[in-house]
Amino acid sequence: MSAIVEHPIRSVLVANRGEIAVRVFRACSELGIRSIAIYSEQDKMHMHRQKADESYLIGHGLAPVAAYLNIPEIIKIAKEHDVDAIHPGYGFLSESAEFAEACVKAGIRFIGPTPKVVRTMGDKVAARKVAIEANVPVVPGTELPVSTAADAVEFCKTHGLPVMVKAAFGGGGRGMRVVRKLEDVADMFNLASGEAKAAFGDGSMFIEKFVEKARHIEVQLLGDEYGNVVHLYERDCSVQRRHQKVVEVAPAPNLDEDVREEMASAAVRLAKHVGYTGAGTAEFLLEPSGKFYFIEVNARIQVEHTITEEITGVDLVQSQIRIAEGASLPSLGLTQENIRIDGFAIQCRITTEDPAEGFRPDSGRIDVFRSGEGMGIRLDGASAFAGAIISPYYDSLLVKVISHARDLYSSASKMDRALREFRVRGVKTNIPFLLNVLEHARFLAGTLDTNFLDEHPQLFTFLPQQNRAQKILNYVGEVLVNGPTTPLATSLKPAVVVPVVPLTPHTAPHPTSGWRKILLDHGPAAFAAAVRAHPKLLLMDTTLRDAHQSLLATRVRTYDLVRIAPFVAHKLSRLYSLENWGGATFDVSMRFLHECPWERLIALRKLIPNVPFQMLLRGANAVGYTNYPDNVVYKFCELAVRNGMDIFRVFDSLNYLPNLLLGIDAVAKAGGVVEAAISYTGDVSDPSKTKYDLNYYLRLASALVDAGTHILCVKDMAGLLKPQAARLLISALRAQHPTMPIHVHTHDTSGAGVASMLEAARAGADIVDVAVDSMSGMTSQPSFGAIVASLQGTEQATEFGLEEVSAYSSYWEQARTLYAPFECTTTLKSGTADVYLHEIPGGQYTNLQFQAYSLGLGSQFHKVKAAYAEANMLLGDIIKVTPSSKVVGDLAQFMAQNKLTSKEVEERAEELSFPKSVVEFMRGEIGQPHGGFPEPLRSKILKGLPGIEGRPGAQLAPFDFEAATIDLKERFGGRIREEDVMSYALYPQVASDFFTFREKFGPVCKLETRIFLVGPKTGEEFEVTIEKGKTLSFKTLAVAVDLNKHGRREVFYEVNGQLRSVFIRDRGAAKEHTFHPKAEKGIKGQVGAPMPGSVIELKVAEGEKVPKGAALVVLSAMKMEMIVQAPMDGVVSKIHVTKDMKLDAEDLIITIV
Repeated sequence: MSAIVEHPIRSVLVANRGEIAVRVFRACSELGIRSIAIYSEQDKMHMHRQKADESYLIGHGLAPVAAYLNIPEIIKIAKEHDVDAIHPGYGFLSESAEFAEACVKAGIRFIGPTPKVVRTMGDKVAARKVAIEANVPVVPGTELPVSTAADAVEFCKTHGLPVMVKAAFGGGGRGMRVVRKLEDVADMFNLASGEAKAAFGDGSMFIEKFVEKARHIEVQLLGDEYGNVVHLYERDCSVQRRHQKVVEVAPAPNLDEDVREEMASAAVRLAKHVGYTGAGTAEFLLEPSGKFYFIEVNARIQVEHTITEEITGVDLVQSQIRIAEGASLPSLGLTQENIRIDGFAIQCRITTEDPAEGFRPDSGRIDVFRSGEGMGIRLDGASAFAGAIISPYYDSLLVKVISHARDLYSSASKMDRALREFRVRGVKTNIPFLLNVLEHARFLAGTLDTNFLDEHPQLFTFLPQQNRAQKILNYVGEVLVNGPTTPLATSLKPAVVVPVVPLTPHTAPHPTSGWRKILLDHGPAAFAAAVRAHPKLLLMDTTLRDAHQSLLATRVRTYDLVRIAPFVAHKLSRLYSLENWGGATFDVSMRFLHECPWERLIALRKLIPNVPFQMLLRGANAVGYTNYPDNVVYKFCELAVRNGMDIFRVFDSLNYLPNLLLGIDAVAKAGGVVEAAISYTGDVSDPSKTKYDLNYYLRLASALVDAGTHILCVKDMAGLLKPQAARLLISALRAQHPTMPIHVHTHDTSGAGVASMLEAARAGADIVDVAVDSMSGMTSQPSFGAIVASLQGTEQATEFGLEEVSAYSSYWEQARTLYAPFECTTTLKSGTADVYLHEIPGGQYTNLQFQAYSLGLGSQFHKVKAAYAEANMLLGDIIKVTPSSKVVGDLAQFMAQNKLTSKEVEERAEELSFPKSVVEFMRGEIGQPHGGFPEPLRSKILKGLPGIEGRPGAQLAPFDFEAATIDLKERFGGRIREEDVMSYALYPQVASDFFTFREKFGPVCKLETRIFLVGPKTGEEFEVTIEKGKTLSFKTLAVAVDLNKHGRREVFYEVNGQLRSVFIRDRGAAKEHTFHPKAEKGIKGQVGAPMPGSVIELKVAEGEKVPKGAALVVLSAMKMEMIVQAPMDGVVSKIHVTKDMKLDAEDLIITIV
């Protein structure tokens, strides 16, 4: 061996970027060497330039990758700044013999092998040749690089398939394709060659036999200029996706010791044969039989060098530098006998890729970054911090996580724990996928091969990260920048108040059992019998549903309901039931409150386990405004019972018996309590009103009892049941059905509600509906407290005292002020007897009022009410309750807006375009009204459209729940539940919009109501409990005055004391700017960019017919090309991009119809 001569290095320039540059800078710092960074224009804010002692811009005006491939400029900077040596890192020029040669010629040391060795090892064909010379087994393949697709096809015809097409000059998985079909060879060759050209500057390819079921094993080598070579054992790199390593393990688990020794010896033999110096890796494919083949040498440091450092304790980067200074391996203590394995290490590459979208690269700003650390964890990164901008121009690697422990299982456990601690927001990452890999039994057993990912598709199935805090910030920012997301009906603002919840006893954690225990223990029939046998008047509280529907346009949120729920469970446990679900609350929850109605039911059931829940079921209309296939109604009732619903008030808006019978049967089959309802209108005490007389109601009641109802309800939805009418009707029903419980519901619009309910009770009613005092009266139900007080000291006295009612009322008195924008008292100041004239249902009154405001008819609401009465008579004096009441309301609004009288409507019906609901009613789409349709008005409105005879839903095909589930999961992800599918079956567009909103803004139902409606004040602090034991603290700091170039405003917050910001598009200001449209999620024919990048080729033209899967465009980003395929069969109606256009993720590319 020649004499050892060392030449100290004083400064090192790293011709690279990102984490490997930082890794080298750290090694330099530890060795006392000055470090120099270079950076492209796109990297001017990147962390690696800040970690160096000096940094210099390179490649001004060049493309992002080209900047780091500019050899003359790199050499120029090195010479100008007195650089002793250049470290190439990995990728870019690290395996360029031309670059190594340029360094040597410039008198600068190249930290790596000699140019000759780089050229030999970088040429896959030459590397095969020297491997054969060194007696190292190789995979059969081309002897020379292949530069054309035609030559590739010819090779495959001669040698057979499958083959691996790979870059002749480069690695890292780029420019690699497995080809199994001859017809695919040319396309795959061209794609791989294009990638190789972009990444390495040379598109020449190498073709070799593809070894099936192989393990990818690489041996780490170090050599010095004195002929010494040592191995540092091996790494298993078999876990690969698209031929890029994802997870690496050192040493290779379950590797036979003889094979380990043979492979390491072959690697050392090859390195000595070529005179290798510095760090390098010999890569092999290992067959299950134990036979291995050399595939290539990576003549550079590798991404996964870290795990070798962990198990051997050898700093490979420092060793590279010391070897370049002239040190020998023995002088560094690196003799083979001194190198030992200590435990197992795993490396995971966290990348900014979205595993739910085929690992689409993501770019943008990191809004939140929190890493996983602790014992046995090492992090190597450069751009992982809050505020960092992830560029679309470079590799998507964010940070490398390395775990080290005594065995594979322990190392995997540490890695799993560390990854779960990570929080990265603003860009997508592959962490969910990595966790799936780490937790798989085969990985933990160490039985890996390169087919591992392909053979386990379940590894690619995962729930997306919830990212709740950031989504809530986006929502609050949206409200602050663009205003309320739910339309406010008036100019009134929510009060700045937090309603005080009355105390519940801490000594009684479980509330007293109530009527629900009888139902659960003995079933619906026994429950009904117990109700009938009960001597006192029972009460149903409507505060949680109908009361706020009537007074506050159905806008009360789950947030305020669950706050008072424990008090209700403890203090009002003897309620017959709580009406808290169904009816208009179902769609309004999604449409305006942006919350899931099913989650409301589940949350309330958990907090109130003892009181029966009651809902409003619109017979064959379920909780909708139209008819549905029968299987939808049956499935809805089944799911409602499963999630905690007990009693179903089944009604039909026209008292149409076939619709009622379907609802009754659906509830009975689901196991719920059937409370069949007679919808009341007219006045049974007025002999002049003959259409809906006493006999009509008695006949209908008998039909409902015969159908099997457990409880009979009189549903007076407009408050028309006068005291004397209540006495007459309930007495007659009690006489006709002595054993049947009778439940009476009314609205207090006229102010006579309490008197009517007391008369009903005296006449034999078992249950009446009330609303707590502060939510009662006017269009709501009669006062809870008034009924209680009126019956005190009588045989029918309720089981409640005024104290608990008063405490309950106090909460709602405060809570009601939060909903000031929706207050019915905007126009309705007191009860009004004109309800006997217009007959508007209480639950519709405020909604109709706010519709009038939105149509500019707010000051003419008295005319709308008069028109309502006229519209009702035009339609034949029908029962008015949802959805028939909507028909009357729509016609009334139509008449008021167009200043039409009843006579004009009748005369001009053939020329007028009526509201859709009116046409549907006249067709018979909601059933047949008592007394038939009005003629000739019906025929004039239908204009030749055929009418529907019989029950409308009977003619509908069953809803395909399975197909809907598949569609929704495809559109909205794996968190779609059975209940979500039901919401979609009932309200397809409303549910789709809600799912989109939920995905974008998260659990906004957790926000305080004022914050939800109008947002916080600047400087205001507020808390959000996103789940039990997880409360986030927010503070709104400021909203930027100026827009950024994308038309967005930055909104600043503190979250748990840490500064965060979000960018919100200002929709008002954005109208003055032009932005590329985004593909709308959920519209299948809108094809968006799967990743940020440039359009390099258009494959189709407008008007062209394309099959599903057809290539549409080719994008290039992050040194990777991607073919965007058609998601469906159809015709290209519009192309929204041009060649070379730069796109952001989800930018609209093509529309297919």
